Amino acid sequence: MNLEELLAFAGRHPLLSLALAGLTAAIVFTEIARLFRGFKGLRPAELTALVNRDNALVVDLRPMADFEKGHIPGSKNVQLSQFDPESKQLAAAKALPVVLVCKTGQTASGAASRLKKAGFERVFVLDGGIHGWQQADLPLSRGRGR
Repeated sequence: MNLEELLAFAGRHPLLSLALAGLTAAIVFTEIARLFRGFKGLRPAELTALVNRDNALVVDLRPMADFEKGHIPGSKNVQLSQFDPESKQLAAAKALPVVLVCKTGQTASGAASRLKKAGFERVFVLDGGIHGWQQADLPLSRGRGR
């Protein structure tokens, strides 16, 4: 296919061409925003390694009822409404890597931005949230945790 055929296709199918351009722009924007967000996403296996290697603090932002049904072993539950980067519990962990977990990974991104603004250096979000953890067939603990 050459440029002439491509332009002819675009002329015959303007809505498809516009949709392709829009999707391409959205993907490029999302990837550029990801580079500048200040925190990194982790896959479940990377989270396990970070906890074992660097004693990372895992903070689960889901409601207590969801946390009690199943959470990452060793994680601490902090309600999003009570999430404060300046709290004693979190401020004491400024030197540690902090990994935020929510249901799908979206809510944790906002909390991660708040931690970065508060001066936390090593902030991570679990890609896919607790659903990603479960899809990787990794274990969950039940109850209130520690």
